[in-house]
Amino acid sequence: MEDVKIIELYYERDKRAIDETAAKYGGLCMSISMNILGVREDAQECVNDTYLRTWESIPPHRPSLLSAFVGKIARNLSINRLSRNTAAKRGGSQGALILDELSGIVSGSGSVEEEAEAKEMIRDINAFIGTLSEEQRYIFLRRYWYCDSIGDIAKSCKKSSNAVTVSLARTRGKLKEYLTERGYDL
Repeated sequence: MEDVKIIELYYERDKRAIDETAAKYGGLCMSISMNILGVREDAQECVNDTYLRTWESIPPHRPSLLSAFVGKIARNLSINRLSRNTAAKRGGSQGALILDELSGIVSGSGSVEEEAEAKEMIRDINAFIGTLSEEQRYIFLRRYWYCDSIGDIAKSCKKSSNAVTVSLARTRGKLKEYLTERGYDL
């Protein structure tokens, strides 16, 4: 079923919307959650919560790209779950590793005062991503948005794991420099 029709089902409050979303985007959501959490049961709970959150969000939202909308919900729920799971101890999942990689650039204290700066930083990060080559952007987004492993990215790009690791390190360095030039205290 097309996204427009699925969204209309949400607006009509027809529960088939959830079934159609699960059929079309369940694999994407599970992939994102598994990459972050690494535990099938936790990932499945996040995917189920994604459908509920989508139901609660449409309406009022009318996403232009349903895959990105549900993917973002799944990603955020999974990261929140990872934070809860690793509050007492560090885990070995891709999500924990990815958060560690980015911690030197973007760290969140969660204070309300920094919310406006965080929104501005998001705009600046999006602008930075727009400056990357298509390959750099692909590698960066596969790692830090979809939380794919280095090995999976290397295989899809037909590159060595080392080449992907070096590319990510250089891109993180450029991102840090880019944000520092714009006045962020990193």
